[in-house]
Amino acid sequence: MNKSSPVGLYLHIPFCLSKCPYCDFYSVPFSRSAAADYSRALIRNISHYGEKYDLSFDTAYLGGGTPVLLYEHTGEILSAADITPGAEITAEANPCMAAPEILKTLRKAGVNRISFGVQSMNGNELNFLGRRHSATQAGNALKNACSAGFDSVSADLMLGLPGQDEKSLSYSIQRLSELGADHISAYILKIEENTHFAARELALPDDDRTAELYLHTVRELESLGFAQYEISNFAKPGHECRHNLKYWRCGEYLGIGAAAHSFLNGKRFCTARDIGGFISSPVQETTFTDGNAGGYEEYVMLKLRLTEGISFSETERFGKTDEFRKNIRKVPGNLLNVTENGVSLTPEGFLVSNAVIGRIIYG
Repeated sequence: MNKSSPVGLYLHIPFCLSKCPYCDFYSVPFSRSAAADYSRALIRNISHYGEKYDLSFDTAYLGGGTPVLLYEHTGEILSAADITPGAEITAEANPCMAAPEILKTLRKAGVNRISFGVQSMNGNELNFLGRRHSATQAGNALKNACSAGFDSVSADLMLGLPGQDEKSLSYSIQRLSELGADHISAYILKIEENTHFAARELALPDDDRTAELYLHTVRELESLGFAQYEISNFAKPGHECRHNLKYWRCGEYLGIGAAAHSFLNGKRFCTARDIGGFISSPVQETTFTDGNAGGYEEYVMLKLRLTEGISFSETERFGKTDEFRKNIRKVPGNLLNVTENGVSLTPEGFLVSNAVIGRIIYG
């Protein structure tokens, strides 16, 4: 690997002001002293691994947690990395921490893409999700981001909530579009173990109703100029997330921080969910998670998350083209788009993607 082949950089920022009831990502309560210590550890590790592997980066993604909590340190953190000209640099942000001065500081630090955890523009839905912001705050956040000059502004949207219907979804989608979002990530609520929601009985819509809401979202976003490019992701032309596309195309990336994952030199490895250990170690300790990363099964599974799908020529390097062609004939036609060049999933296919991809891989 050399500087002529830049990779992605993922930085996990685990601090949050409070824990959302549906979230199972690794996070810890925020404190200024811990944030300063953590920032120094990020800088130390970025420098170490950048030199060890001779890395440059054409995308960087600050995920969390709530990365905007480290806005005062972001410039120094990014300066430790060899970031190529024209790189996409994304920071996730909470709408309740989107004051103009904070966003301007991030923009000055080099962040050119911002992703807000809006989830809904409906007050009742935000209350259910335990979000700290109101719909008004979310709107102001989007306006402030546009004024700050970010190249792209993304918003998360949550589907399958109690009492949610097409009308409330359309309202959220239309408001996000009007307020300047050029990328929307629409996720179906999934109840994860060890979350507050897992301990409650929730009146969630059934699978059929959730499917209707998802397909409505696809149609509504398309009508507003957002093209679907991945199961849960929609963008105006030219605003697809380049960093996340690396994941789905099996591109390489370095992950730094507690609970961060990496894919380098054909190997996948991760760090422990331990902020104290990350801060105190001279260099983060990693554990290999997959010795056969980038193989046929993984490649097909990830590429079929994208609307671009997978071409028959791509399967040739794995020696699987005949098997691939045979297995796609076993999938109902309404779930796949099949051309002479390859195959992709339809919106209906995305709803049952695990089953469809399993059939294509294993027959």
